[in-house]
Amino acid sequence: MKLANTAHTARSWRIHEIAGDFDLEDVWALDTPGGPDDFAKLVKQFSSGAFPDGAPVIVRALWALRWKLGALFRLDDRDSGLDSRVGSLRNRLPEDLRDTPTGPNEDWLPFTPLYRLDDEFAAEMANRTMHGVMHIAWIEDEPGRYRGQMAVLVKPNGVFGRAYMGFIKPFRYLFVYPALMRMIAREWKTS
Repeated sequence: MKLANTAHTARSWRIHEIAGDFDLEDVWALDTPGGPDDFAKLVKQFSSGAFPDGAPVIVRALWALRWKLGALFRLDDRDSGLDSRVGSLRNRLPEDLRDTPTGPNEDWLPFTPLYRLDDEFAAEMANRTMHGVMHIAWIEDEPGRYRGQMAVLVKPNGVFGRAYMGFIKPFRYLFVYPALMRMIAREWKTS
């Protein structure tokens, strides 16, 4: 379920001090009910990289089209990503976050993990259109009952990046996010 931005901004997440100049694009409640110690399971599920496998055919087609167009227009070339077009947010990490674990899978393409705490995980990616962060958090809804929350933060790359983000927004809301949310819930229930 899509949440108001305040579901992310009202909390004192560490990502605020690292990516304060990024736009908060989306905040989603994840159907991942659990207890206080289940956050590592959620991070592991995200880093499995299964999306869009198992998603509806339209989502897989949009995903494949995006990668083909990315190759054609060189949106994802090595020189358009982290530490070439933009510096990694790892350079902004406060001292106490630099040595935290980053996740169960350090080679989680297209994302690069930044840090992981007991209730917060962040990973970044960059291409010619934007520099983005996926922030996963573990929220206590009521005493002893938790769930995941995902926030997407972006820094578009100029006018082209803003136009690109605007162009893909309806596709994200109509097809990609609903399929992703269903897949997350389905995988959570079967794990």
